[in-house]
Amino acid sequence: MTVTEQLDRLARFEPAPYPVVSLYLDTRPNQHGRDSFQTFVRKEFRARAETYAEGTPDRESLDRDLERIRTYLESDVQPSANSIAIFACQAAELFETLQLEAPVEGNSLFIGDQPHLYPLARLISQHPRYAAVIADTNHARILVIGEGAIQNAQSLEGVKTRRSSQGGSSQARYQRHLSNYHLQHVKEVVDALDRTVQREQLDAILIAGDPVVIPIFREQLPKHLAEKVVDEMTLATDAPEHEILRASYEALQKLNASSDRERVDAALNAYRAGGLGVVGADETLLALTNGQVDELLISASLRSIEGLRGTRAAQMALANDAGLAQPAVEPVAAGEANRADIGTVRLADELITKAQQTGARITFIEDASLLERYGGVAALLRYRI
Repeated sequence: MTVTEQLDRLARFEPAPYPVVSLYLDTRPNQHGRDSFQTFVRKEFRARAETYAEGTPDRESLDRDLERIRTYLESDVQPSANSIAIFACQAAELFETLQLEAPVEGNSLFIGDQPHLYPLARLISQHPRYAAVIADTNHARILVIGEGAIQNAQSLEGVKTRRSSQGGSSQARYQRHLSNYHLQHVKEVVDALDRTVQREQLDAILIAGDPVVIPIFREQLPKHLAEKVVDEMTLATDAPEHEILRASYEALQKLNASSDRERVDAALNAYRAGGLGVVGADETLLALTNGQVDELLISASLRSIEGLRGTRAAQMALANDAGLAQPAVEPVAAGEANRADIGTVRLADELITKAQQTGARITFIEDASLLERYGGVAALLRYRI
């Protein structure tokens, strides 16, 4: 199951009358080569549990969940994992775990009546799935990259050729012969890429290669693949995996930086025209509740998202979600989530959850200043009401 599929499942979770634990851990070793997340777990589990009275159903349910998480962390953590996300509520038969090579930003614990999904959705946004093609005249690699790791890899070998020392017409024939080999190799790579993109349902392609291959490669790309090419990189076909991951991640970050402003401008222009755009938490949440939102734009800084102002739009949205209006479990946060107030955390989760439930795309805006005047939230709509 992919991370996106797990996010879908968690977004369908109904608010529970018992504590729901959401735990995000950075499991990368510290400067001494040791795990440091266990210290956070021991301290925060004890502190969070003490906020519930002993002997109550809430405390008993929470204690069972925390013990199950401790056991999991002691025995099931893979050495390759750079981050872990765990969602647990035994009373609601919930225990979802994710071990990822993509890191999360620090450790955080959130206890409420629903899973805390904002960090997970942001991680997916930071590490989308895409294809990377690295090719030269006789070798190519097609990689499927997602969640900070290479998920699938394919190598293709062309016909190896040698230099010709002949001149005149013989040299010309040799060059045509060589060009035919190069063209045939590129066509095979494009065909393999097409199959991979369709099978994996990828929306983005990064390409890299030598100066001879790249122009031929672009000429041979069919329109539906050419439209998915987002950047070109400079990489050798034998580049190590960590170098490919770093270069492709940096390329996507640069692309996102430029496209973020375009997406925000599009939403603002649609809003100004009284058309298919809304800004602010209140109106965006109402549009999500109505299923109008095509793309949710939300700040990548949780602290910059403003809570609901109690307007009629906000009240209508909340009235449609009994679990948010009167939470059965008081949210308790620690770590990263604690740097924003609880109302903001709940709002961010509600926006993410409703977007996921209604099939809206979620775009995190890394430059918080772009949405600062609008409470960190805006949206492009499918239709008006």
